[in-house]
Amino acid sequence: MTTPAKVELETIQKTKVYEEVAAQLERLILDGALKPGDKLPPERELAERFGVSRSAVREAIRSLELKGLVEPRPGEGTLVRTPSIDSLLDPLASLLGQRLEVVHELLEVRSMIEPHLAGRAARNAGPEDIAQLEAILERQKAKVSRQELAIEEDSDFHYTIARASKNSVILKVVDMLMDILRESRERSLQVEGRREKSLAGHRRILNAIKRRDVEGAEEAMRQHLAEIEGILFHHKT
Repeated sequence: MTTPAKVELETIQKTKVYEEVAAQLERLILDGALKPGDKLPPERELAERFGVSRSAVREAIRSLELKGLVEPRPGEGTLVRTPSIDSLLDPLASLLGQRLEVVHELLEVRSMIEPHLAGRAARNAGPEDIAQLEAILERQKAKVSRQELAIEEDSDFHYTIARASKNSVILKVVDMLMDILRESRERSLQVEGRREKSLAGHRRILNAIKRRDVEGAEEAMRQHLAEIEGILFHHKT
């Protein structure tokens, strides 16, 4: 029978105790101190070692279960699971979410990733991917003609290119970056001429993808991201 894992735990001092309990256990799991298959100590022992109530421990374990980090098993206790892609990216999303003012750094991350993805799309995109990109641009064009922001279409375009790369981790990263940068995109799309530039940039990228022009797609994406940065930080149109 599996015995409870022995790890060092810190007494919880803050008000939202279950969140602190969950954060400490999550950190131990992601750092490897608690490994897949390890059994968490019983609720009563955890409550004593953390210095919190058993209800706080129960809420903490429930939150970890929702993240896919632990699995309660009747008759066995609560076992640590292998972290999923989502659970590994959540701490990164939290960190970036606390530093939204550093938009420049986030755009640098995009410039490192997305030109390569555009090149991969030029090489690998299937007819269904290209058809979806065309449909997205048609929706974006219609919204731009009505002077609407087309934020969803902007995200969908970049997400579809990432999906054509056939890499599930990159897909999650791009999706996360689009979500984190939503507020900055709303601001930039309100700058005069930005919506038209975005549409034109997307069209250049798609045309290169349709031509199977790997270098052209990469360059078109770099130019598109550079225009976004210029508008955000210099308000150029």
